[in-house]
Amino acid sequence: MLTATVLALVAALLHAAWNLLIKTAHDRDLAAWGQFVFGGVALAPVFFFAGFPELASLPFLLASAVIHVLYVRALVAAYQHGDFSLAYPLARGGGALTAAVLGVIALGDGLGFLGWLSLGVVTIGLASLIRPGAPRTEVVYALLTAVLIGTYTVIDAAGARHTSNGFAYGVALTCLSAVTLSIVGVARGRGRAFVSSVRRSWPRHLLSGICLATAYSLVLVAVRFASVGYVATLRESSVVLGAALGWLLLKERLGLRRLISAAIVTVGLVALIVSQ
Repeated sequence: MLTATVLALVAALLHAAWNLLIKTAHDRDLAAWGQFVFGGVALAPVFFFAGFPELASLPFLLASAVIHVLYVRALVAAYQHGDFSLAYPLARGGGALTAAVLGVIALGDGLGFLGWLSLGVVTIGLASLIRPGAPRTEVVYALLTAVLIGTYTVIDAAGARHTSNGFAYGVALTCLSAVTLSIVGVARGRGRAFVSSVRRSWPRHLLSGICLATAYSLVLVAVRFASVGYVATLRESSVVLGAALGWLLLKERLGLRRLISAAIVTVGLVALIVSQ
């Protein structure tokens, strides 16, 4: 359990970092595309040392790569329509709830009474983020992102359990997602713009991509040591960091109130840890 906790917390820090890089990018759509491409290329050498994930995990990898296309589109839309300190905590915390529930239904993970009660506290914290006057479009896209996060998290947790190397699975997923995003991006007529973005912003894409691939790979290793609900929810402790960054770094209004809401979410996360 300690191993899973440390891995999930490190993943949370890296996750908040790459999301902030997307939010502050000039073209968020191209930045999200670029991070998957550069993340996959940067970590591909891992295969030479760790090997490839087993073929049994391939169906999960393919399904998750498709879901990731929808996830990226929803995430970019959420960031385009509103504040980081609202969209990020709402999407990540909601994703944890979705993953926990789907983990119980699809994977047979157990949470227990206190675990469910803890998720109820998380729900209250997330609901308090949405205040009167919050942009409806931002909230809708953030909640859609949450559902997609929970969906691919459960798919990948199952996939990681069909291979002996969760980290290799995470790198493979980044590479496959890069391919699917590139196909969709070119089909949307953004290929030339992406090439120009790479020339201008490749260091940013590279840093963001490494944070992305490493963060999620650590999560997939962690789910081998604990339930998907536990790992996914602990990873979402980054909601506090996201709210704080939006308030202090991006100077977003209502930042303090959102930080308090994120703290309520954290209380629920701590209770969930105690319940395991």
